[in-house]
Amino acid sequence: MAVASLVLGIISIIIGAVSGGLVGWLGAILAIIGIVLGAIGRKNPEHKGIATGGLVCSIIGLILSLILYIACIGCTAGLASLY
Repeated sequence: MAVASLVLGIISIIIGAVSGGLVGWLGAILAIIGIVLGAIGRKNPEHKGIATGGLVCSIIGLILSLILYIACIGCTAGLASLY
């Protein structure tokens, strides 16, 4: 659970930063799954550090994905209002 949370968190950060909002919803979904897995993984004392890292990466990925997705929608709406 802990390693999966870390992997999903890293992937969600990469998707959120690189896509620029085009597929930001995918990064947000992966981040939410990573948050759930990180919270479950923190119950195991052997993998608590990795699970915490996965939880933090997933939260950062969720925030980044949602902010850039909302910004992309705002830019599209702003450009559409010019015509």
